[in-house]
Formats: sequence, structure tokens, C-alpha cells
Amino acid sequence: MRQLLLGVLVAMLTACGGGSGPPADLPLSSGAVSSSPSVTTSEAFRFLNQATFGATEENARALIALGDSSNAYGRWIDTQVTTPASVLLPAVEAAFPVPVPPGFNVGSLNAVRQETWFNNVVRGEDQLRQRVAFALSEIFVVSQIGALQNLPSATADFHDTLARNAFGNYRDLLEKVTLHPAMGVYLSMLGNQRAVTDTNLRPDENYAREMMQLFSIGLVELNVDGSLKRDASGEPIPTYDQDIIEGFARVFTGWKWACPTTLPACSFTSTRPQLAPIAGYNQIKPMQLFEVQHEPGEKRLLSYSGVVPMGGIIPADQGGERDLRIALDNVFNHPNVGPFIAKQLIQKLVTSNPSPAYIQRVAEKFNNDGSGVRGNLESVVRAILLDTEARTLSSGQAAGTRGKLKEPLLRLTQLWRAYGARSGGETLGSARNFPGGTSGTFGQAQGSSPSVFNFFSPFYAPPGEIADAELVAPEMQLATEYLTTQMANFFWAQGTTRTHLTAARLNVDTVFIDISDELSIASNPDALIDRIATRLLGDPDLVSSELRTAIKTQVERTAIPATNPTVAQATRVGDALYLMLISPSYALQR
Repeated sequence: MRQLLLGVLVAMLTACGGGSGPPADLPLSSGAVSSSPSVTTSEAFRFLNQATFGATEENARALIALGDSSNAYGRWIDTQVTTPASVLLPAVEAAFPVPVPPGFNVGSLNAVRQETWFNNVVRGEDQLRQRVAFALSEIFVVSQIGALQNLPSATADFHDTLARNAFGNYRDLLEKVTLHPAMGVYLSMLGNQRAVTDTNLRPDENYAREMMQLFSIGLVELNVDGSLKRDASGEPIPTYDQDIIEGFARVFTGWKWACPTTLPACSFTSTRPQLAPIAGYNQIKPMQLFEVQHEPGEKRLLSYSGVVPMGGIIPADQGGERDLRIALDNVFNHPNVGPFIAKQLIQKLVTSNPSPAYIQRVAEKFNNDGSGVRGNLESVVRAILLDTEARTLSSGQAAGTRGKLKEPLLRLTQLWRAYGARSGGETLGSARNFPGGTSGTFGQAQGSSPSVFNFFSPFYAPPGEIADAELVAPEMQLATEYLTTQMANFFWAQGTTRTHLTAARLNVDTVFIDISDELSIASNPDALIDRIATRLLGDPDLVSSELRTAIKTQVERTAIPATNPTVAQATRVGDALYLMLISPSYALQR
């Protein structure tokens, strides 16, 4: 098993990197697909794997029915944009016991949040909204690990905020994120106080630093195509310095929990106000300014061409709310935001190594959606998914740079969506299904990043072939030997012991998949491989000859006796499904 897993990792490295060098630039055009052929099944799968939590045959057929490639994708996006958000907070609230029993572990409700998230992303109709929200959650990171452990409503509502605003304006989202109590607790802006003369008390710099480094402009100045700007000596130009960090830290003072919970309007829950005394503070209402604790002095912000305010300086005594608006406008209008956010969203949805031309086309949509609006995330998402480099394999990119390694959670959700996963209970993804929790098996769990830097860095390049080619493979940071083994073991159990959807075997804790189609053709190895490939890849031709031979050889080792074929058929299906799930053909999103 160890050798097999290591071989899979090597294959992933080769397939991702290819040693083909950096991608070739495309002409600086709109990036729209020019021809109008019918959408093929494999093309539909490719699009849906970028835009959802996993392509399914049913969804592919529905997409193809929307028309040819010039309008089908856009029509699908139109429908998704208007589909309401599936949310997490109501389930967390409903699970909160009233009265609270002695010794109740509030942190246990985080499991409810994660189970509900699995339900939404596997079964929900708002697939694009949820996929974009997931991508945004890996940029605007909060996590139950740490100070939010016992604030499950705050963490749930933070995700819901991202989902509801996934197609809104980036400036509005940045403000909602800044004032959300989950972020306030996580990056210690909540309770941040003005400096006190003759003491060591000064504003906390945590949120100011991460807001710039991770949520908006990054560490160095960028051209619109994402390339580095350099000074006269060829060195990258920093976007900010310590004085600017301190200036923003002064802006972010005076914000605390919104109003006393003794008032009905201040209950921390929208549907169960009786829970307010239990929490003692508001977990979902935007933080409230307490002017007496806000730093009144002058504040230095970012300085750039066309900067607001003039010279990047906020005068003294503007008031906390005005200071916040000016500061967020100052960041939002910085020229780095478009390419910095565009590249990360492209990486999380489409490809790890987008060409500079691709980044520029999307960044320009961020800067101006065509009607003079800056920061329109719906326009940005459309530009990402409809771009030439997203829709065609012959887009000018070098072959070794196309696509990305799927995040571990996306490999799981695609399997569950493709095979109609369900359990005896109402939820999927119970923590009891995963040894050590979801993070212990897949290295990821919703709202559970180990740090503000996400589960993996967008700049991560595995040493060797990929790094030498100056490429990145961010998700490879999770492809450790331990996690790859844990994930493979889970897929083995899913394919062999959790497959039969019979009433006698269904229970609340176990997720089952429906392999009835595969069982009916288990005696025909080639047909079995084609069926699995069609469900998971969209096209049997995407199975390499080496993989097909390996699966067929393994399947044929299990003879099917005429007297009692049931166990043998299940074994064949389990083996074939398992080998497909751990293969580069499935792990890679092209």
C-alpha cells in the first residue's frame, strides 16, 4: 500500500508539473469562447468540476440541454446567481439545547455546522454560490480552532455571510467581514483599544496586517496581470510598511460585541432569542463602535495614484465609523486588489498556474465590470469560468500547467454527489465517519483551518520538478504521506463496506453510496471501468491505458461463482472504484 500511494503522488507531480515551463501568454482579448459547438459530456464535466462540488451525470445532461457552448455556460450561471443561499446558522441554532444541561459542550455544535455544510454542498441547488463561498472562505479565513471553538453560531453565520455575498461587491464583503464578530474574535480586532499615554497599551495590529496581506493587496506591488512590479534595482516593491500597519490598527479600534444581550434586539440568534442569556454576547450582529475606545489621532494609510484620502492620511477626529469607511475605501481602490484576488479565485476554481493574460482579463473585470462598477464578484466569477483558458484545453497554456490538483474535500464531495450518497439519518459528513474528524482524514474541514493562512498556501510549490519549473501546486501541500494514506483508506472503506443501500444496513452515522449499476455489470471488467469512469470523469477515454490495465487486472483476480455471485461482484466493484478514486485521473481537475 505504501508503495502504491507514493507512486500516485509521483504521478500527480508529473501530471501537474510536466516540466513544460511557464504558460504562454494569450492575446489580451475578452477571453470569450468564439465558436459555438454543442457542449460535450466531458466539457460539461470539466465546467461543473470547476463551478460545483462535483460534476454528476444528471447535472451534465441539464447543462448540455441549455444550448451550445456560446450560451449554455452563461445560462447555467444565470440560474445559479439567482438561487438562494443554503445556510448553516439555523441548523446550529436548532441543535442548541434549551435549557442547557450541566456541563454541555457548546463546541460540540461545530459538528452540526460541518454536517450541515456537507448536506448543502452535496445536495444543495446553489452549487456555484457554495463553491465560490468555499473559495472565499480560504481567503477570508476564520476557524473554530482556537478562540472560536465555543462560538459555533458566529462561525456558521460567517460562512453564511460569504455565501450570501458570493456574487455581491467585494467592497461590501470586505466591510461585512471586517465587522463580523467571528473575524473580530479570530484576529483580535474585537475589543481593540486606543493607545493610552505613558503605558504600553497600544492598538492590536493583527487584523490590520492580515487584512492587507491576505484579504486584499498582498505583500508586494503587482501589475494588472499579476506579475511583480520591481524597483530600479530589480527588487519587488513592498505594498506597505510598519507605519501603515500601525495606521490601520488605529482605525480598527473601538469595535466590540454589539449591544447588551439584556435587550431583545440584541439576542445573538435570529430564530431562538431565548438563547441570548446563554451566550452572553451577540455572535452574529456586526460589531458596534464604542467611540470612547477609538483612536482619534491621525492615521497613515496606503499611498498610491488616485488614493483616497489625499496622501493616504486620515486627519484626526473624524470618528470611528468615518475612519473605517475611509480606510476600507483606501484598500479597496488599491490597484493590487484586482490581480491579487483574481489570481486566487482562478487558482481555487480552475487552474493553479493561470497565464498572465488570464489573470489580467479577470482583474480588469474586477476593476470595471463593463458598467463602471469596481469589485463586482458576479462579473469576476463569470470572467473566470467563461474564459478561454477555463473552457478549452488548447488555449495557449503549456500542457503541464493546465488544471489543478483537487482539494481533498472536493474529491470526497464529488464522489458523494456522483453516487447519490445518503445515510440513515438526515445528515452527511458526521464526524463519526472520519477517524480523527474530517481534518484527520482529509486535512480539511469546513471552518477548521489550522491558521489564518488556510489549509495550504496559494504560493506553495513542491520541491523538485514543479518548483524548478517556477510553477505552483497549492493543494499538494496537503498531499503528505499520512493524509494520502488516510484518504485512501477512507475511499477503500467507502467502496467496499459502505456501498449497499439496503434498509437493514443504513444507520445514522454511516454514509452509503449507490453502486447498483456497477454491480449489474461486475462480470464485464471493461464495462465496469467505463461505467465508473463515466460517473467520475465524464468520459471513459480519460482513463489511461495504464490505469485501465491495472484496474482490469485487479478486478479479474476475483472470480464470480455462479452459485453465489453477490460478494464477488461487490468485491470487483469495490476494487475498481477504489483504484479509480486514488488515481491521478480522478485527483486532477483538468
